[in-house]
Amino acid sequence: MNSAARNQPPDLRDLLAFYAEAGAYDALVEEPVNRFEENKRPAVEAAPHPHPAKNGERETPTAMPPSSRPSRGERKGEGPAPISRPKAAVPDGAQAALARELAANSSTLDELREHMARFEGCNLKFTAKNTVFADGNPDAAVMLVGEAPGRDEDVEGLPFVGRSGQLLDRMLAAIGLDRNSVYIANVIPWRPPGNRTPTPHETEICRPFIERQIELADPKLLITLGGPSAKLLLNTVDGILRLRGNWRSHVTASGVSIPTMPTLHPAYLLRNPAHKKLAWRDFLEVKARLKQLG
Repeated sequence: MNSAARNQPPDLRDLLAFYAEAGAYDALVEEPVNRFEENKRPAVEAAPHPHPAKNGERETPTAMPPSSRPSRGERKGEGPAPISRPKAAVPDGAQAALARELAANSSTLDELREHMARFEGCNLKFTAKNTVFADGNPDAAVMLVGEAPGRDEDVEGLPFVGRSGQLLDRMLAAIGLDRNSVYIANVIPWRPPGNRTPTPHETEICRPFIERQIELADPKLLITLGGPSAKLLLNTVDGILRLRGNWRSHVTASGVSIPTMPTLHPAYLLRNPAHKKLAWRDFLEVKARLKQLG
């Protein structure tokens, strides 16, 4: 490739394709913002402070006046637009404690769902469209836990409904199960922006919810899909290729030990189809254990 071609900026089609591959599907605001018009506006001079600072005191800066541009509601004759709620920062200790309290005070799965829908202590909730709680039969003998919702899951409000979910359905059907005979959830109930990996803070603040969800569902067997859910629920740092295929135990807060099979995430299998045979062996182990349990 010559230097001229290498230095040529990408066209709009290439740029949009790059954003789509990165998972940037959604606009941040509903209406476009004319940044060129903003640059033409004169800078607003700061008004004199009504109370001059005394000697030795730090002067509090005066708040800038609001923009003269009418809000979306005012432009349409609908009156002032509603004040948007502030976005949560990275979860802190107080919010983590609140998550633990809400989870502990949930006596049913419906109560847990309501508490999670009202909880605003995780920053992921403010960029997600829906709280993705669960799908399937909460009375099922088998519960599957993934990591976090993707774009399709966020839109529909259900876990594993995209391409990886379709593969999961086929994997379940291969051992005689379907969505009516399993219960499916995620460690993180809100989609991370661009499908990025959840941070340790975000994972930890959601931990009480998924642990309580498992405890309330009380499955006979647990299947963790992918490394993040296996590490969290099995309290280990081992990688998924080392963990998979071997029965472990998830111990609930009440001391109940649930046999757990770590296996590969369907999204990983879509990228690495040669490893489907490993997941097939894991699901055969689940089928055999279910047969033993009757």
